[in-house]
Amino acid sequence: MITKEQILHALSHVEDPDLKKDLVTLHMIQHIEILPNKIKFDVVLTTPACPMKAHIEHACRNAIALFVDKNIEVEINMTSKVTSVDSNQLSGIRNIILVSSGKGGVGKSTVAANLALALADKGAKTGLLDADIYGPSLPIMFGLEGAKPQSVVAADGKTKILPIEKFGLKLLSIGFFTDPNQPIPWRGPMATSAIKQLFNDSDWGELDYLIVDMPPGTGDIHITVSQSYPISGAVIVTTPQHVALADAIKGMAMYQMEGINVPILGIVENMSYFTPAELPENKYYIFGKDGGKQLAEKNKVPFLGEIPLVKSVADAGDNGFPILLDADDAVAQYFVDIAGRVAQEVSILANR
Repeated sequence: MITKEQILHALSHVEDPDLKKDLVTLHMIQHIEILPNKIKFDVVLTTPACPMKAHIEHACRNAIALFVDKNIEVEINMTSKVTSVDSNQLSGIRNIILVSSGKGGVGKSTVAANLALALADKGAKTGLLDADIYGPSLPIMFGLEGAKPQSVVAADGKTKILPIEKFGLKLLSIGFFTDPNQPIPWRGPMATSAIKQLFNDSDWGELDYLIVDMPPGTGDIHITVSQSYPISGAVIVTTPQHVALADAIKGMAMYQMEGINVPILGIVENMSYFTPAELPENKYYIFGKDGGKQLAEKNKVPFLGEIPLVKSVADAGDNGFPILLDADDAVAQYFVDIAGRVAQEVSILANR
């Protein structure tokens, strides 16, 4: 007769590749059920976007066959419970991830939008906050120009902003409250006050990840957000050329300053190379090669991945239908892979 102890012993030989501990020690094995010719159990991962999910499931099956019974039927329910890096969560938001860049024009908002969509597509409850006060792009990228969020009275009697829901995401942007044809001539205190309102006065509900599209550079908003809220980490977006890399270095240095101390989850290199549609095997490194990867290695932070320079990515954002939603476009997989790496880094930080 197979026992629960035998199953746990077998699965204690399966290690989480990221956390470097076995699944039993990590309390990731739950709800074991033993039937006459079958055993069932849950594997509770730290994120639904875990890129090692198939590897872990395969390792569990091998362990049962080796240590318990190679002929027993095994049913594994791969589920997840997202862990938080900071115990001081913001009203049900488990992890706040900043997507940042040292300069504008490197595709930061495109990365933020598709990263959020990729996490949501994997089953994570995800929100996207456009904190780029002076150049909000979320309304255009999601086809929400002219949209106005509604408000609701919370249980404490306070009026809260309801994020707009689209494509499985909860979305909020300063662009929903301003005239898109007029500049926003706000000094620092006004801009930071507006950002705080988007954080504090919104009903985000329960979220595994809130992705925040930060303004380019290193200014008041970056410092206010980093010091006012429990930030899980920052993703730095750059392009390969020297001028973008120089600004990315400054962006990372700001987050690592004393009093800010935001972990760097890694670097994304956008516009890495150009491949013409008629020459799919060719790569043209227009802006230089491996700049983001070398920057990551030099600063001992993860390199999350590269994204090629493809017109369909820009067209998708302009059309209000981000590229991640087009399953037939090969570039979408780049964002899926990057989202998996980001989720990995958050899990590693949360389980240290």
